[in-house]
Amino acid sequence: MVAGQFTKAGIQDVCPPGVCDNYDLTISLPQPADTFYQTMTATLTLHYEWNSSAPTDMDEFAISPSGAEYGPGNPDGTVTGPGFSDIVITDPIDGVWHVRETAALVPIPTASHATANLTVATRTSPPTPKIPPSAPKYANYPADENMAAPLGSTANGAHGAGEPSIGVNWKSGTVFIESGNHTLRAIFDAAGKATWTDVRSPFARVSLDPILWADSQFGRIFESQLDGACSTTSYTEDDGNTWIPTEGCGTPAGPDHQTLGGGAYATPKPAVTSWPHAIYYCSQGIAAAICARSDDGGTTFGPGVPIYNLTQCGGLHGHIRVAPDGTAYVPNSSCGGSQGVAVSSDNGLSWAVRTVPRARSYRNGGDPSVSAGANGTLYFGYVDADGHPKIALSSDRGVTWAKEFDAGQSYGLQNGEFSEVIAGDDDRAAFAFLGSATPGDNQSSDFKGVWHMYVATTFNRGKTWVTTDITPTDPVQRGCIWNGGGSNQCRNLLDFNDITTDAIGRVLVGYADGCTGACVSDPTQNTFDAWATIARQTTGKTLFSRFDGTLPNK
Repeated sequence: MVAGQFTKAGIQDVCPPGVCDNYDLTISLPQPADTFYQTMTATLTLHYEWNSSAPTDMDEFAISPSGAEYGPGNPDGTVTGPGFSDIVITDPIDGVWHVRETAALVPIPTASHATANLTVATRTSPPTPKIPPSAPKYANYPADENMAAPLGSTANGAHGAGEPSIGVNWKSGTVFIESGNHTLRAIFDAAGKATWTDVRSPFARVSLDPILWADSQFGRIFESQLDGACSTTSYTEDDGNTWIPTEGCGTPAGPDHQTLGGGAYATPKPAVTSWPHAIYYCSQGIAAAICARSDDGGTTFGPGVPIYNLTQCGGLHGHIRVAPDGTAYVPNSSCGGSQGVAVSSDNGLSWAVRTVPRARSYRNGGDPSVSAGANGTLYFGYVDADGHPKIALSSDRGVTWAKEFDAGQSYGLQNGEFSEVIAGDDDRAAFAFLGSATPGDNQSSDFKGVWHMYVATTFNRGKTWVTTDITPTDPVQRGCIWNGGGSNQCRNLLDFNDITTDAIGRVLVGYADGCTGACVSDPTQNTFDAWATIARQTTGKTLFSRFDGTLPNK
């Protein structure tokens, strides 16, 4: 039997009386935790309910006996009237836990009711998935640690490569992966060997939020470095040998989480353009997210246009994608308790927010990702409130959505991070994500999960998906993945990964490998690295059916 006692402990933290409740919760296990959890598993649920007279964000936290913090609870949003918040902790260690609730956004006294429930079950092993021989396979290419440092730098960008973005020049086949103020170029020969060069732009002096985007069809590669309320941006058309600076952003622009993207113009096309594609710069402001459009290939940008305000969506948006029909999409994980997407069908002049009804906001969740197929089928990849990586489809630009698919179910995955989606033909798409079969709060320092990179692929417009572990013998991360900002040790991977295709529809994933060296085989030797890595499809169908048979079948 596992016993827990929930007792009022009084104010234990610096907190105005009346807006905080603090409790001590004692958990007693029949054996030491390391022994008990070898054969058993337990789930601790801390549930708060309240009724507020004004818009209130009630945050809930639990501090383990070892000092690990869980919270702020889920859902994490502002409500007026009845509200609730849950913290679910898997395999809690024994000892005295500290539990705290506070009215975070509007600090007014708010009555609440708290319960703690602990359930115990026999531990089961994750399922063994059945992967068809025809499923795409991948090879992983870590950046060359010995490549020369670029001009103006004392080191290359192989490591310290959190939140990488990836792009391909379809004209030359050259692949780029960007992180920090380094742009790494990988040239693959016919045998699949990669030659790496750090071709950092001389204009990439400051690195806050780095972004790379390729206008692949025309061979123009952009690198952008957030710099205050704008970005220092440049592009190359000769695979990084020379770089040309640009205006960087429209006005106004936000100071956080910029994104670059582009594609065909929507009909009617603007009267005056000098580049085949519309290119968008979007960023997160204080009260709204803002997008501006360039009609001259990203050299200059028009005025910034709000795409949503705080009454519609909060937090940070994901990366913009433009459909073949010119519809622009910017995803967001927090739109009134649901995940959703800002949509423009008039070349960025106006925007509408459309939510995915069954996609609930995830506490400190990473960015969702969106991509449209050749005829407009929209694929939306995200981590749901239960921590599972899921993907939903829409055939009407996000107005309605088909039932979502849990892409990690075949592996028994309980936690996902860093959703990245790319579509090709209308019925073909790939969904990459990090996954762990360990349940619980993956952002707590107590989390013991092992993470791998997975890619789920559909070739029939989402009727079926096949998910493959593309790093089966080499974990990408051990332990927690922190999405709350700051300098947490578990934030080595930062905020996202990226995915794209080459000219034949071959899928490529850019990611940071956080578990390198001794960490791969020894759980006690965690490195918290961030090694720039490209996963490149080597077999199976690509996302463009006209190139079926180009890669080996298996």
